[in-house]
Amino acid sequence: MLMEGTTAVVTGGTRGLGRAIAERFLDEGASVVCAARNPYDIKEVADRHPGRLRYHETDVTDEDSVRDLVETTVAEFGGLDVLVNNAGVSRDGKITRLTLDEWNTTVTTNLTGVFLGTRAAAPVMAERGGGRIVNISSCVATRPAPGTSAYSASKAAVEMFTRSSAVELAPKGIVVNALAPGYIDEGMGRQVAANPKVWEVYRHRMLAGRLGRPDEVGSAAVFLAGAEGSYVNGHVLEVNGGLMWTS
Repeated sequence: MLMEGTTAVVTGGTRGLGRAIAERFLDEGASVVCAARNPYDIKEVADRHPGRLRYHETDVTDEDSVRDLVETTVAEFGGLDVLVNNAGVSRDGKITRLTLDEWNTTVTTNLTGVFLGTRAAAPVMAERGGGRIVNISSCVATRPAPGTSAYSASKAAVEMFTRSSAVELAPKGIVVNALAPGYIDEGMGRQVAANPKVWEVYRHRMLAGRLGRPDEVGSAAVFLAGAEGSYVNGHVLEVNGGLMWTS
């Protein structure tokens, strides 16, 4: 029980990688608030962990909504120890086709959402003597690919924001790291694998020869959020099975 007695907020926590991270935290003894615009089927997870999981409707692009998320978490569980800034969207498209609205939606959700979450959580964590923040990046933050300009740019910015936050918040006892998943059997990764022609190209770029499992990302998040990751700060941990890249 690596996270017993801790309280965590996971944005975008009701499906995909966010849900996988939330479930791993629960398995390790944490109380978790899953913040998202839609609860989806998170009640199934709550029923398996009575009293330790809450859903909170949240828009990570709205500062009042994010502030309310943090205040509600503190009111219900007595504090906040871990924040996972996971909520994100992808509006993939080549630059000449990408609309301004699509660009703004991607950057606001993926980057501004991380800023708002960090800004709201940091004072609460500091009052308790410290905490952990884990930001979710992506393998394409450092590997250029056609049609991913908005998503890749936003995730690259998340990685630099992570490093800057680590420097600023370290004196308050707050450790900030990022996870950069590769192709995972969830969401966009699953879509890649479902297209035989596309999958044949990407499969050969993975030393593991397979998609990653969501729980493998969850386990990496537990490492960064728990006591075993106490001396890791300002780091981007790639969880991609050895993803190589050409062009």
